[in-house]
Amino acid sequence: MAGQRAQWKGFIKFGEVSCGVALYTAASTSERITFNTINKATGNRVNRVFIDSDTEEPVPKEAQTKGFEIENGQYIIIDPDEVAATIPGSNKTLEVEAFIPCSDVDGVYFDKPYYLTPDKMGTDAFAALRDGMRKSKVAAIARTVLFRRMRTVLIRPHGKGLIATTLNYDYEVRSSKKAFEDMPKIKIQGEMLDLAKHIISTKKGDFDPASFDDRYEAALAELVKAKIEGKALPKRKTVEVSKPNDLLAALRESAGLGKSKDSAPKRTAANANSGAGRQRAARGAASKTASSKAAPQRKAG
Repeated sequence: MAGQRAQWKGFIKFGEVSCGVALYTAASTSERITFNTINKATGNRVNRVFIDSDTEEPVPKEAQTKGFEIENGQYIIIDPDEVAATIPGSNKTLEVEAFIPCSDVDGVYFDKPYYLTPDKMGTDAFAALRDGMRKSKVAAIARTVLFRRMRTVLIRPHGKGLIATTLNYDYEVRSSKKAFEDMPKIKIQGEMLDLAKHIISTKKGDFDPASFDDRYEAALAELVKAKIEGKALPKRKTVEVSKPNDLLAALRESAGLGKSKDSAPKRTAANANSGAGRQRAARGAASKTASSKAAPQRKAG
């Protein structure tokens, strides 16, 4: 991928076939607006300093090490070399262990996506794997050492290449039973259920990530722009939550019952992309104003 540095290079192996591949980050937060921590009194940036919890003296980086708490305030020291020695050996190979239906993995296990591309010498083998999975409608489960950890990876056809998503381990995913254990058992029936189904049917569509703007990021851009230009700060809009006794009325109104014919249609996902234009305009205006009135600041590390 031109202009990007590979996060990992190695091989992918399925059966007795292997080819060289590279992983590239598929999602990044580097374009988000970031803030530095500032001393209110001086206006200067604040630096992070590690302090001894007992002596309250600063501890330089070379004097810091790892520790595991065995009881309150008692630690066993773990040297960084000891941590490094526990990292599994890597043969730089994504070895496919099984091919499974694409729908078999619950999305709650998804961690981070990467684009998986072939090197110039292994294009045919790579394409055979990609097209074979696409025709068979399956994904591949593979394991290898990535970024000093043994990782399980879900590999799926994606455009001209593959997308490899690292998976959370079972112990890392919290049980949904605990999350919902206090939720009362409620069964919706009759008109209320019919209205809910009707609203859902009228709102059916396709997922288009480009049609959804990051309203929080746009709001931050507007805030920064207002502060730079000395204008009034934007006011936060309040959200009204439907009360239980008003739920049926709200469902009827959402379904178009009891609403005047000349009511303006609500904004839908189809025209939500206009928000992205506003975001870019706001960020551009803030950037232009900031560059003319103040020296640029580094992003927080």
